[in-house]
Amino acid sequence: MKTLVLNSGSSSIKYSLFDMGEQSVIVSGLIERIGEAESRHRFELHLADTEARCDEKNAIIGDHRQGLQNLFTLLSECGALKNAAELVCIGHRVVHGGEHFRQPVLIDADVIEQIRQMIPLAPLHNPANLLGIEQAIEQLPSVPQVAVFDTAFHQTLPPPAYHYAVPADWYRQYGVRRYGFHGTSHYYVAKRAAAHLGQDLRALNLITLHLGNGASMTAIANGQSIDTTMGMTPLEGLIMGTRCGDIDPALPFFLERSHAFSFSELENQFNKHSGLKGICGENDMRAIHRLAEQGNESARLALEMYAYRIKKYLGAYYAALGHVDALVFTGGIGENDTWLRQHCCDNLHALGIEVDRNKNQSGDAECFAINSDSAPVSILVVKTNEELEIALQSLACVQS
Repeated sequence: MKTLVLNSGSSSIKYSLFDMGEQSVIVSGLIERIGEAESRHRFELHLADTEARCDEKNAIIGDHRQGLQNLFTLLSECGALKNAAELVCIGHRVVHGGEHFRQPVLIDADVIEQIRQMIPLAPLHNPANLLGIEQAIEQLPSVPQVAVFDTAFHQTLPPPAYHYAVPADWYRQYGVRRYGFHGTSHYYVAKRAAAHLGQDLRALNLITLHLGNGASMTAIANGQSIDTTMGMTPLEGLIMGTRCGDIDPALPFFLERSHAFSFSELENQFNKHSGLKGICGENDMRAIHRLAEQGNESARLALEMYAYRIKKYLGAYYAALGHVDALVFTGGIGENDTWLRQHCCDNLHALGIEVDRNKNQSGDAECFAINSDSAPVSILVVKTNEELEIALQSLACVQS
């Protein structure tokens, strides 16, 4: 059984073709710079009886239709996919499902229209996700297509957690509320953590930390999300690579009124030029560590601020949950940055959170523990796999 996962961006298509029997990747890749003078298609092949290999092709890919044609040509030429009949389904990542979508769903005309209506909630993401869906349906109309939503896992948030203290009509008329994102990743690593601990996820309280260029944390009670740091948009919460996270809501009004910033300019600054990049000029955590080691004070400040914001939310979510069985670090930073994991958890012994420095430095499995043996709270590092989770949910959807 083969399932194709597509993540369509405004000028890119990220994809993975899975053998669902083995839950293994056959081909994965990224088509980027779509619509530019020269596009790039990077991919990795993991075919049976052949060594894995990486390759790159440059071509002119004018739009997403051409991008998918390029993809399907590659899959055919390398023998990964002989014809569309080999595909059980295509799973699409969709960033925003609003309150309407709590589970993955087979895509039809009504679903497409619902995703279109939610574009105001995710103007940077949903249009591109929708474009990928429409082009995939056009090219492979006989293959079932499934939408898997980043927001779905957080639809279990209780009202006190998802409402904002703004006029109540804003929620009813405009959908203003906390939705949360990265739900596919938070759910995947929560399941992996439960398996590692040998317990039923429905019996566990977890705090999951998805730390990458985009970053969010989720409080999970008995297997369900009850709070998460991202809000109505992915801008709220933790400090991120280029996003500011939590700020004083009056800051945009001050800058507009006193310094003539337009709101569109402020939106661009808060999303693309703030966060770590705004503090020290870099948003790659590896580069920031190098600068800090060279004595760059702005880089040191960025690291301390990043860890401090996470620690504040750890305390808040511990209080919200009442007790915590495990912390789960994931994402490119969460999986690889030993300094950050240590500093996020420093001086939290009273909460039962204590990192073993040797375990933290030496672990390299897809799931491993870094807590001290005597600590009551497990601290796990789990390699996330959002594409596999989308494939699993898509397959379950078409088989139900």
